Amino acid sequence: MPRKSPEPVRVVELFAGVGGFRVGLERASKVYRVVWSNQWEPATRKQDASDIYVARFGAKGHCNADIATVDAAAIPDHDLLVGGFPCQDYSVARSLNGAAGLQGRKGVLWWDIHRILRDKRHKPDHLLLENVDRLLKSPAGQRGRDFAVMLASLADLGYAVEWRVINAADHGMPQRRRRVFFLGHHRSTPIGRRLLAGRGLEDWVLHDGILAEAFPVQAAERAFRSFALQGDLAELTESFNAGPSTARSPFADAGVMAGRRVWTIRTAPDHRGPRTTLGDVLLPDDQVPRSFYLAPRDLPRWEFAKGAKKVERTSRSTGHTYRYAEGGMAFPDALDKPSRTIITAEGGASASRFKHVVRTGTGELRRLTPVELERLNMFPDGHTAGVPDTRRAFLMGNALVVGIIERAAAVLAARRSKARRR
Repeated sequence: MPRKSPEPVRVVELFAGVGGFRVGLERASKVYRVVWSNQWEPATRKQDASDIYVARFGAKGHCNADIATVDAAAIPDHDLLVGGFPCQDYSVARSLNGAAGLQGRKGVLWWDIHRILRDKRHKPDHLLLENVDRLLKSPAGQRGRDFAVMLASLADLGYAVEWRVINAADHGMPQRRRRVFFLGHHRSTPIGRRLLAGRGLEDWVLHDGILAEAFPVQAAERAFRSFALQGDLAELTESFNAGPSTARSPFADAGVMAGRRVWTIRTAPDHRGPRTTLGDVLLPDDQVPRSFYLAPRDLPRWEFAKGAKKVERTSRSTGHTYRYAEGGMAFPDALDKPSRTIITAEGGASASRFKHVVRTGTGELRRLTPVELERLNMFPDGHTAGVPDTRRAFLMGNALVVGIIERAAAVLAARRSKARRR
């Protein structure tokens, strides 16, 4: 009997940037097919990220418009929704009657994801979303509230969710970049049904889950914490972990939520494969333009920026003076370790504490090129070509490590294929 060919997984990519999710998905498996994407940079006429996305993947199915203006009916039915949504204020101000649904205090982008999921009659089987790891403990006055509201809103839409804070370097990748990834499974799927049955959820987090298989870990504490997310979304916004601003978030770096019940635990990475370092991604010296080399006359400024210091500063808002202190940084950056996190200010020749500087084989110091920054995020060489170097660096500072998506998506595709064969 001939084997069934894998069913295509139709993907919608929101907040697409230059297409990091798409690169990872397409590397992971041929089953993933992006049917619609959206990228919009507010408050700017130049849409560099969207232009690069179209140049690499084509204009078919791509939307360069504010997602808040896009009706859910205009988005094709899909099986997987992905996106690295911007980190803002996720709280719910109040419940509204009728079709208007829930309104955030700033009409923020999380609620556009919620709106699309709510309004689609065919809800996607899975969600794969990414954000900064501080999401698990924001805001300061109600640690973990924002994440709790998100989880509860997904539960109300029929999803169980597994999450993990992943530092790419802990799993062999070339950059130390910590982000929280959460993977949702609708109750209509085999995985969703298993999780909502409430059996083996602790094993799912540590051994059996998609993220656990893709990124092996060990428990870093003896027992899971478990608690319920109670009340409607507005009530949860007001009451979750309300108390002193020093209160800890109840969310650890790994967990699962099913039926509004949370199981969470601290973990430690258990990677045993190869590792890539900053030195592994560098171009040969003769391929680096001289404009990336540090002029000897500029070295004192770089040494000051990178060094330990105590300086007197004046607050712009209050006018009072204070002492600002910071420790020294490695200068130049170590080549035998993964790089530090790329930030959006990585580009440009001016001295900066946060830009990477490496020593070449001839002993000279230089900054990283756009291709090397792409490699640290595991993009193809030249993926962001076509815009100025400073913009290329900015776009990589906003991007994710593609290898994270590739590894998680490969496991998800295999699980779906296995479930289909049963």
